[in-house]
Amino acid sequence: MSFQEKGQVELLLEEEVSNLNEIVLFNDDVNTFDHVIDTLVYACEHTSLQAEQCALLVHYKGKCTVKTGSYDELEPRCSKLLEAGLSAEIV
Repeated sequence: MSFQEKGQVELLLEEEVSNLNEIVLFNDDVNTFDHVIDTLVYACEHTSLQAEQCALLVHYKGKCTVKTGSYDELEPRCSKLLEAGLSAEIV
């Protein structure tokens, strides 16, 4: 593989990664751990363990990325989180 080909491959990989968005879940003083965990399982298709880990990160760090993907994939999931009373946004 020549240098030019290698450079083009690396550039394509960077472009593909940069097209991904994230749902970021934010901490609040209203929702219980159980509600957050249940909602992550429902809206983001997390396992119970994954949802629990995200809930703990949100609690201690203030926010956590809970799902990564294209905007079109994330928008309905983020809407479910918001409808459940959680604070989330797509970045």
